[in-house]
Amino acid sequence: MTEAAVVKVADLLFDAGRLGSPCAPIRDLLPEGALDLAYAAQEINTRRGLEKGRRLVGRKIGLTSLAVQKQLGVDQPDYGMLFDDMAVPDGWEISRKQLIQPKVEAEVAFVLDRDLDQERLTMTDVLRAVAFALPAIEVVDSRIADWKIGILDTIADNASSGLYVLGATPKKLEALDLRGAGMVMESAGEPVSVGAGAACLGDPLTAMLWLAKTMARVGRPLKAGDTVLSGALGPMAAVKWGDVFEARIEGLGSVRAAFAKE
Repeated sequence: MTEAAVVKVADLLFDAGRLGSPCAPIRDLLPEGALDLAYAAQEINTRRGLEKGRRLVGRKIGLTSLAVQKQLGVDQPDYGMLFDDMAVPDGWEISRKQLIQPKVEAEVAFVLDRDLDQERLTMTDVLRAVAFALPAIEVVDSRIADWKIGILDTIADNASSGLYVLGATPKKLEALDLRGAGMVMESAGEPVSVGAGAACLGDPLTAMLWLAKTMARVGRPLKAGDTVLSGALGPMAAVKWGDVFEARIEGLGSVRAAFAKE
C-alpha cells in the first residue's frame, strides 16, 4: 500500500508538470510526517528525468528560513534536484510554457571543483570544495494547485523547483562575507524582496554543509562541477508575466530574470 501510494504521488506530480496543469495537494496520500516517502516520490521522478536524457547538474536547498520551517512543522531544510534544462542564462526571456505558477527568490549559488562524497564532512571540507560563488535567482514553481503546499507536497515536488538563473560574476569565497551580505531584488525599479545572507540558515555556507552531508547520506553525493542553490536570502516575490527582476547581492554582483509577456 505504501509503495503504491509513493508511485501514485510521483505519477500525479509528473503528469502535472508534463501537462502544465497543477494537481491537488498530495499530502493526504502519505502518512503524516513521512518525509522519507515524499523523498522516495521525488526520487522516482528524478530517475524518470535521467532516463529521458536530462542531466543532473546540481541541487537546490529549500526551507532555509527558520520561520518557514516552523510554519510547516519541520526542523531542517529540504532539497531538490537541478537539471541542465532548468538553467536559464542571465536576462534571457523565460517562456510561459516553461512554468505553471512561478515565484522568484534571490540566492547565493555555489559551484564545486571537488567532490563532497562523505557524510562526515566539516566546514573546512566545504570551503575547500567550493570553486566560486555567484548571485542567483531561483524561479520556484509548484505542481500543486494555488501553492497550497505542506512539507510533504513540496518535498515530493522536487522542493517546488522550476528554473534558475546564475549571474556571470564568479567570486572566490575569501573575498566574501556571505553571512552579512545584503540583498535587494527589484522589479520596475521597486524593491520586491530585501534580505541578507544570515536569513539563509544563519549563513549560506551552513546550508551548503547541511546539504553536502545529507546528499552523501542518501546516495546522491555532490560532485565536482555541481551547482548548489543555497536558499533564499529574503521573501519570495510573486511573478506577473512581463516582469523583469534584478537581484543584487553585496560582494557578488547582480543577476536578472525576465519573464515573457506572451
